Amino acid sequence: MRSNIPWARPGLTVGLLGGSFDPPHAGHVHITRQALRQFGLDRVWWLVSPGNPLKAEGPAPLARRMERAKTLMRHPRVEITDLEAQIGTRFTAQTLAALLRLYPGVRFVWLMGADNLASFHKWEQWQEIFETVPIGVLARPGDRTAARCSVAAARYVNRRLRASQSRLLPWVSPPAWCFVNVPMVNFSSTEIRARGDWVR
Repeated sequence: MRSNIPWARPGLTVGLLGGSFDPPHAGHVHITRQALRQFGLDRVWWLVSPGNPLKAEGPAPLARRMERAKTLMRHPRVEITDLEAQIGTRFTAQTLAALLRLYPGVRFVWLMGADNLASFHKWEQWQEIFETVPIGVLARPGDRTAARCSVAAARYVNRRLRASQSRLLPWVSPPAWCFVNVPMVNFSSTEIRARGDWVR
């Protein structure tokens, strides 16, 4: 493992925004800034993954996606990292287990758009993810109803915090999740690739 993994001291609250970022775009920046504010986070780390296990086609080279992400997301409390490639994890549940070992005392929150919550039950060991760290869900255009009616939302309906309690989320023992509505910015990596603005 390389030595340039992010630094975090015990007691910090760190949001984790994972994905292929193929490509990174203004929507990622928007939900990152909203997550910092809505959930009272000290930091957000972008976990630019080597590849998405749910997608048959591989993403653009990791170095290219990292470079684009660092150019796009400039904020003193946000770090762009290829941590999953460094520690050798492929699935989110594995990544979270490794982070809890590497950073004892850090309060992690998994961040996702509402579109991901709608299909979360298809993720590898999705219930284990819910049981490991609190989850912050940020609404995106067209995904609110599907997310709120999802398998995951139904399974953990009694562990949901109200939006007015969102800043408590990092301090609540999992399973815990909070769904917040944020001002909409409608960007999609899929649409950007379809327009030809990002070639793998």
